[in-house]
Amino acid sequence: MNALFTLAAIVAVISTTMVVTRTVAVHALLYLVVSLLAVATVFFTLGAAFAAALEVIIYAGAIMILFVFVVMMLNLDRDDADRENTWLTPRVWAGPALLSAVLAGELLYAGIAGHGTIVAAREVGPVQVGLALFGPYLLAVELASLLLLAGLISAYHLGRDSGRGG
Repeated sequence: MNALFTLAAIVAVISTTMVVTRTVAVHALLYLVVSLLAVATVFFTLGAAFAAALEVIIYAGAIMILFVFVVMMLNLDRDDADRENTWLTPRVWAGPALLSAVLAGELLYAGIAGHGTIVAAREVGPVQVGLALFGPYLLAVELASLLLLAGLISAYHLGRDSGRGG
C-alpha cells in the first residue's frame, strides 16, 4: 500500500504543479480537479475514508463547480471564440485524463486487492467532524464562508463589463 500512497502523492504534486504553471484558467481548473482527487486518494490510503469522501464531494465537486461557474460568468475572452474550440482538442485534456486514469487504476487495484488503508487508524466519522466544525471551530467555519462569498462578489465586480453602465 505504500506504493499506492506514493503514486497518489506523485500525481498530486504533478497536477498541482500544472495548476500553477497553466496560463489558461480552464486548463488549470482541470488539473486542480485531478489534484483534489489525488489528495482524496491519499486520504483514503491513510485510513481517512470520510475525509476522502468530503474531499471529493465538497472540493472536487462543489467548489470546482463554483470556480467553473465564475470563470464562465466572467468570460474574459469575449472576442476569442477560437479559444473555446481549442479546449476540445486532445492536447488540452490528455494530461488531466492520463493523471485521472492513473488514479482510477490505483483505486481499482486497491479495491480488487482488498487493501483498504495503509495505517490502521481510528476511524473519524461524520459525527466527530460535525461536532468539531460546529463546536470549537464554528467561528473559523463562518469566517471561511464569508471569505468565499466576498471573493465571489469581488471576482464578479472585477470581471464585469464596465461599458454596460453598471
